[in-house]
Amino acid sequence: MKLEKLKENLEERFGRDADFLNLLVEKLDLPEDSRVLDVGTGRGIMAIILALNGYKVITGEPEGTYWADWKSSAKKVGVEDMIEFKPLNAESLTFRDGEFDAIFLYTTFHHISDKERALSELLRVLKTKGLLAIIELTDEGVEVVRKTYPGHPDAVDPRDFMEHLKPIEVVESKYLNAYIYIRISKSVC
Repeated sequence: MKLEKLKENLEERFGRDADFLNLLVEKLDLPEDSRVLDVGTGRGIMAIILALNGYKVITGEPEGTYWADWKSSAKKVGVEDMIEFKPLNAESLTFRDGEFDAIFLYTTFHHISDKERALSELLRVLKTKGLLAIIELTDEGVEVVRKTYPGHPDAVDPRDFMEHLKPIEVVESKYLNAYIYIRISKSVC
């Protein structure tokens, strides 16, 4: 299975995260032709999991922050053609209004400076009835990361920044929580 091959190439923490992310994507059961955006490429884990599940993905980081090699992992599992990288800034997205059926942020939200502005932009480019999945580290997850990266930011709960929009579901685990939102109207916050 390609997921197992991906996990072999990842650090222990990311391999564990891959199982959680894959189960989440399977549970969400998006239509096959969904336009999907992954904000915060990092090591490419979210984009690769989405591609392994058959979705074409646009992913990106702010200009000049290509800090991780996501392409070699994507090539090893044969999904590099399913992933398109574009430099992007979550606080100022260059996409059209309502362009995406689903948007994923995997351990990205806590790195964004202006969270309210980013959320407004994410909802702007999300279709009505589109899905927004914000996957964030728990406090325990942050402690694991800090063993390797001592200055890593604290955990963030997106509900603290979206009082006007409640998640339809929160999927919890020991190290990660996924906050699932549906854009229910055309108006953006």
